[in-house]
Amino acid sequence: RQMNADRPVTVQDLAAMRDRGEPIVMVTAYDANAAGLADAAGIPVLLVGDSLGMVVLGHDTTIPVTLDDMIHHAGAVVRGTGRALVVVDLPFGSTQGGPADALHSAVRVLKETGAAAVKLEGGRRAAETVRTLVEAGIPVMGHVGLTPQSVHAFGGYRVQGRGDGAVEALEADVAALGEAGAFAIVLEAVPTVVGRSVAAASSVPVIGIGAGPDVHGQVLVWHDLLGLGEGPHPRFVKAYDDLRGRTIAALRAFASEVRDGTYPGPEHGYGA
Repeated sequence: RQMNADRPVTVQDLAAMRDRGEPIVMVTAYDANAAGLADAAGIPVLLVGDSLGMVVLGHDTTIPVTLDDMIHHAGAVVRGTGRALVVVDLPFGSTQGGPADALHSAVRVLKETGAAAVKLEGGRRAAETVRTLVEAGIPVMGHVGLTPQSVHAFGGYRVQGRGDGAVEALEADVAALGEAGAFAIVLEAVPTVVGRSVAAASSVPVIGIGAGPDVHGQVLVWHDLLGLGEGPHPRFVKAYDDLRGRTIAALRAFASEVRDGTYPGPEHGYGA
């Protein structure tokens, strides 16, 4: 079925998009302004990613992000959109205590933000947790491949899915998440051939980030795709603008006009 542009996007819509071969577009968002802009652009899925730890809060990894951080930002994103499906990451420490711990965290997210779904990292080891949440009526998006909350276990941000048995392991992870009831799965930082194989074997939509073109959709981080960040980027990042450069130029222009007395001009003042 075609998606009605006047109603909110649902998890069922993503399955329908996959079935008819329509690529799923997802971007991260961290505030109401970004959510409104994404809505205006017709983006169907917004991920309130724990990447906010790095791109918003200034941390080096996602590890320090708290559940309260996620709820604070997710609430703003939900208030800023009238249409997109909002998915919220369960951060490190909010699920490690097992399914009951994850359920408590997920219930807080949905009750306190109004978001539609949560996302959690891990393959087969997370399947029991996914099943618990889904049985409680909470839609869950999975995340396999490079899972940033496990960056220390991986020894850094490394491409996954290489080596003997790696593809079979990822396919088993995705199968376990699908069987547990996940409505979609993010697949991060794997060779293109692995992305193709995993997506073809999956029973649910696979949304890639650095997983090649042969998956069911793509996601990028807001700051990366808009060119707001600095420093080296992963190979898969494409910047569609240079908002960092343009923002610095605008700020410099403002500062210059204040210093030379050009701003404010007569047109910026109020009459008596």
